[in-house]
Amino acid sequence: MIRKSAVFSASSLVRALLCFVTILATGAAAFAQTPNQPNSDQQQSGQQSSGQQNSGQQQSTQQGETSQSGNEEASPEETAPHRRTKPKEYKNWNFNVGAGAGVTSGTTFKFVRNGGGVFGGGVARNYNKYLGLRLDFQFDDLPLRNTALQLAQAPAANNHAYSLMLDPIINVPVNRLWSGYVVFGGSYFHRSGKLDSSTAVPGAACNPFFAWWGRCFAGSLPLNVNFLRESQNQFGYDIGAGIARKVYNNVEIYVDFRVVHGDHNNITTDVRPITMGVRW
Repeated sequence: MIRKSAVFSASSLVRALLCFVTILATGAAAFAQTPNQPNSDQQQSGQQSSGQQNSGQQQSTQQGETSQSGNEEASPEETAPHRRTKPKEYKNWNFNVGAGAGVTSGTTFKFVRNGGGVFGGGVARNYNKYLGLRLDFQFDDLPLRNTALQLAQAPAANNHAYSLMLDPIINVPVNRLWSGYVVFGGSYFHRSGKLDSSTAVPGAACNPFFAWWGRCFAGSLPLNVNFLRESQNQFGYDIGAGIARKVYNNVEIYVDFRVVHGDHNNITTDVRPITMGVRW
């Protein structure tokens, strides 16, 4: 009995010691971990504060760079152009008006005197320094010769032509004062006139003047006496050239020479107008 109780008490004591050691170890571990937690919190807060400081420094650096770049962009030295803008060497639009006299040729020369008055005006749209498109209106007086009046058996008459000319224009600048140009293109003519009276007999055979006058039908004068008036529409061409000199700012004086031809039903009009005028 004594041996059994001794064994029992020894085993109980060992168990009690193991429990006590386990409790002490658990408490020591808990105690060791408890003071380190605030340190980790402090570390985290320190890291956060240091991150905030770094981000603040980065933001301030970026703001400084932005303000510096803004100052650089706003600097007049940077924004000022390094090259002077080249002035435009031509005008988009030109206008002209002039007057002169006409010289006839071809069949027209047989019936119309030289020196009839010419008056005209035009506008040009320039697409660059050298090329443009020009529209001209022109009035040509076509005074009949005495031989034409004799063929018409008329004491007097008047005759004239209106023309519209649409031409490409080639400008040839020479220097600061002088320039030239060349034009060529299609034209429309309306020629009209009136004999004061005539002793010609209606129905009589036409002579060359009445054929050019455009009032012959089947080789004879009309019976209704309409041969006293002429009215003809013709299409043709014109070719010309001119010289201009600048006299004040963009104002120029010019001299223009044209070759003008119109045709309808083999009835022609040929005039060589020479005009002098102002262009701006």
